[in-house]
Amino acid sequence: MLKTSGVFRSALSASSVALMLFSASSAAQTQSAPTERDFLSRVRRLTVEGKRAGEGYWAPDGKRLVFQSEREPGNPFYQIYVLDFATGETRRISPGMGKTTCAFFRPGSDEIMFGSTHLDAKSKQYQDDELAFRASGQARRYAWDYDPEMDIFAFSEKTGTMKRLTTAKGYDAEGGYSPDGQWIVFSSMRDAYNRTLSAAEQKQLALDASYFAEVYIMKADGSDQKRLTTDNGYDGGTFFTKDGRIVWRHFEENGLIANVWTMKADGTDKKQITDFGAMSWAPYEHPSGDYFVFASNKLGFENFEVFMVDKAGTKEPVRITYSDGFDGLPVPSPDGTQVAFTSSRAGGAGAPGQIYLAQWNHQAAMAALKAAPLRKANNK
Repeated sequence: MLKTSGVFRSALSASSVALMLFSASSAAQTQSAPTERDFLSRVRRLTVEGKRAGEGYWAPDGKRLVFQSEREPGNPFYQIYVLDFATGETRRISPGMGKTTCAFFRPGSDEIMFGSTHLDAKSKQYQDDELAFRASGQARRYAWDYDPEMDIFAFSEKTGTMKRLTTAKGYDAEGGYSPDGQWIVFSSMRDAYNRTLSAAEQKQLALDASYFAEVYIMKADGSDQKRLTTDNGYDGGTFFTKDGRIVWRHFEENGLIANVWTMKADGTDKKQITDFGAMSWAPYEHPSGDYFVFASNKLGFENFEVFMVDKAGTKEPVRITYSDGFDGLPVPSPDGTQVAFTSSRAGGAGAPGQIYLAQWNHQAAMAALKAAPLRKANNK
């Protein structure tokens, strides 16, 4: 056996201590930087049929999911479907004609709400025009169309009938029921059509109709419609929280920066929850009532990831997903153990989105939020 001098042994001992301290420091840094696997497990693709799918919202009992998908022969636009987790059966509940979006189960009822343009006499023409455009080999960047003939309808699963809830000209959609099923909060662009616009407003309407979107509330039967927001910029993506407040996202006038806000159901006590200096939208409350999950392109204009933020908005948001392209529209299950979200991860950046399902680690989420730094105002 080789012998070592006392000096060498001391140096070796010091190096070992330094290595141990470095390893401990690296472990601490690793623990302070969570990854997707810390929050999401058993991530699997839920929808496979059709060109794209998105916006999956849970039934109150957690046994079904309602979502939108482009999969109907002869119609290139979204229609609404319900997936039964027990049977695996998927059925369409929307008319099949026109464009649809933003479906939501009504608590304590057999009704499902969604936006639709099927009553527009030009619906078939728009479908044929879009199909012809796609068949020509031409392509354009995917963008949402704020159709002024979009109205909100309630579909009865028992009778198969639909009731029209809004009639004003202008995009009416993005609705969510209150926890007791008695109220609907939604986004409307009717203010661009119910009055005479100035020359500047007419130019803005031609450029971006979403600028005129405001948050409204109405009873579940469509009566007593009231406007709740007045600031310039797109207000939408509306949902009720478990304590009866409203969470939504507000875009600045330039249409590039958006943040998550909450307010009381009468439109008072507005509070800004994020100040991320990016496009932060699609907020949804976790059933615990402790935090919101939302999507943001904080890390790159076309790279949307899922984040979470404490309900009071006192901390910096924590990143959840880690994939190129689009991860967004996160919706926790009613029991808080799973999350459905829309992602393009199967095809990377620019690919059409599909709905994914994953197990959610609430304990890890709470720990990460606790460790998050305090929010920095105007963090841009």
